[in-house]
This record gives sequence, structure tokens and C-alpha cells, in this order.
Amino acid sequence: MNLEDIIIFSYNEKSSVLLVFFFNAMVFSYLLLKRGLDENQKHSLWLAAFILLGSWYICPFMLGYAGWYSEDGYREFMFFVPFQQLFLIGPVFFFYIKTLLNKDFKLNRRDFIHFLPAIIYMVYSIIVFVGDMLIFDAFYFYADGEDKDLDFWYQMTGLLSMLYYLINGLVYYWNYRKISVEEVSFADEIAFKWIKYFTIAFGLILVLRVLFFILNPEWGEFGSKYWYYLCFSILLMYISITGYSNTVKTSMRFDANDLEKLEPIRADENIGSKNEPENTLILDEWNNKITKLFEKENIYENPNLTLSQIATLLHTNRNIISKVINQKFKMNFNDFVNEKRAEAVIQKLQNGEHLKNTLLSIAMDCGFNSKTTFNRAFKKHTALTPKQYILKNKL
Repeated sequence: MNLEDIIIFSYNEKSSVLLVFFFNAMVFSYLLLKRGLDENQKHSLWLAAFILLGSWYICPFMLGYAGWYSEDGYREFMFFVPFQQLFLIGPVFFFYIKTLLNKDFKLNRRDFIHFLPAIIYMVYSIIVFVGDMLIFDAFYFYADGEDKDLDFWYQMTGLLSMLYYLINGLVYYWNYRKISVEEVSFADEIAFKWIKYFTIAFGLILVLRVLFFILNPEWGEFGSKYWYYLCFSILLMYISITGYSNTVKTSMRFDANDLEKLEPIRADENIGSKNEPENTLILDEWNNKITKLFEKENIYENPNLTLSQIATLLHTNRNIISKVINQKFKMNFNDFVNEKRAEAVIQKLQNGEHLKNTLLSIAMDCGFNSKTTFNRAFKKHTALTPKQYILKNKL
């Protein structure tokens, strides 16, 4: 007895192509799972789960094109195994984003409500299995011979679920970005471009689903949906490869103390009212303290400088420091510190240090974390690149 007698798989153009993508997803899911367990990277575990769910999502069509729906035994397997966990994909995506941005994030009891629809669907799948296989003599739920995972109501509600979590993930990331520019001096270094690419890829998957709902609404029939699953598989491969290469670099440079508990900057802080001279004097007083701290201590040279550290040094709270910088300097904390760093670089250029050191080493000495951030901040401050500034001023 050979393997073909045990497992039936019709290799053709459609089943073989999807098999390649399925195998790729399974490999990267395993690699991410291993990394997550070995290095205690929770975000790797969530991404592994997302990619695993993506690989299962392909299965009904990969195996369907391989002839499983037309073979006894195999058909029952396809019917009763809920491969497409549409109510799980969205929450896993969302919690991957949260864990990636905040390495201290932990699931609490309230978070489990996000998994309730998936649990209900799993119970429904078990009821269908027990009814058709153990109670009734013949198929009752599957009398129509159509896979329940491909029912229109499930596909549509699954799509709405994923759209909901895509929006929530984007909102969470947007709030994170707003907090980061007010809290740290290295916001550009923790922008997580990978999250942008990941959400774009996930968004494209959902856009394609909408298009195929319109072009081919009969989801109970295979029809032309192969092209959707091919596009889905390509995007899943991109997420797998790019996500695996980016997980090493993420969430280690910004140790956020639970994003949800991070105290927001309050608008009612007792300083800065333009109609009260005494508050204007307070603003000026704090402005002088901050300016002196930067000029005498050169604290901008600390590449990991945060708003809370400034507040501690000046024996006050972060709300006051943030409000002074916002109102007196008309910029956020990240831009304020990077401007001070750019000014320090300019001073070194005027002293001729670029003649014996590289521009990057000078930038690093002044507190910049990367060449990209340095160039962006320098041009924002002077409207010139560092090299253009040197040429223009004949330094």
C-alpha cells in the first residue's frame, strides 16, 4: 500500500499552487511559534496564530480543488472540520497589534469577550457534527451537501468582524503614535512601519473579499473564487516572510508601561491660561527651567530621553512639562528634543567637527538614534539636508 492509497490528493494547477502557499504558511507559523516560546515574544505567538488561521482558511479550497469534496470520508472531513475561523482572525490581528506596541500587554477577563463569537460558532459546529454523525441516520444539517463554512451569512458576518478589528487596530496604533510623540524623544524609531504594511496587507485581503462578494456572491459554489484565494495566499506569504523578519526588531526600544493605563495629558492643568497673568508667569518660569536644563546638562544627548525623565529632573509632573513645550514652543516633545539635537549638530558643524568625524557619528553624539531620523529632523529645522547646509554655509 503506497501513500496515494492512503491520502487522495489530485495535483492540478489550482490545488498545487495553493498547497505551496499553505506549506509556506505552516512553516512560518511554526518558526514564529518557536521564536515566541524560546525568546518569550508574545507578539510572535500572536502572529504565529494569525498565519496559522490564514493557512487553515486556504484549506477548503486547496483540498476542494484536490477532489476531497467528491470522495466519501474526505467529504465528511471537509464538512465537519471548521477550517475557516472567521471570528478568530480579527481578534488575533487586533491582539497582535496591541502586544507588538506594548510588550507588557496581557489579556484580562474582559478581553475574552472578543473570542465569544468564535466559541459560539465552534459550539454550533460541534452540534452539527453530533447531529449528523451520531444522532440522525442520514445528513440533516448537511442535507444540501454544502460546506457550512461557506454559507453566505457566515462569510458576511466574518467579513464584518474582520473589518471591525482592522479599524480598532488602526485606532489603537493611531493613539499609540499620538502618545509616543508626546512621551519620548525617539518616536520615529518606534513608528513600526511594519504595522503599516501589515494593516495594508490585511486591508487588501478584506477589500478583495468585498469585491468577490460583489462579483461572485454564491460562496457555496467554487466558481471564480480561486483567484481570490490565490491573492489571499500571496498576501499571506508576504505577511509571513516580512512579519518574521520584523519581529526581531519590534517592541524592544520603547518600554511602554501599559498603554491603556498611561495617564493622558490633561487640558485642565493649572498653568497656561492666556487670560491670567500669573499663569503666564508660571509658564515663563517653567520655560526657563526647561531651557536651562537642556543648555547646561545637554540631556538631549540621551537617545532614550523621555518626558517623564525631564519631569523627574525638574521635580514636577509630565503634564506640566508637556503643556509648557506645547504652548511655548508650539511643538510636541519628540520634535522639541530633536530640534535641540539638530541645533547641537549645527554647533558642531560650525566648529568644524565634520572635518574629522562623519556626520552620522556627530548626530549620534547629539542623541539621534538613526541616520533617517537625523536627516528628517535636521531638514525640518533648517529646510536643508546636512550636506546642503555645509555647502551653503561654506563650512
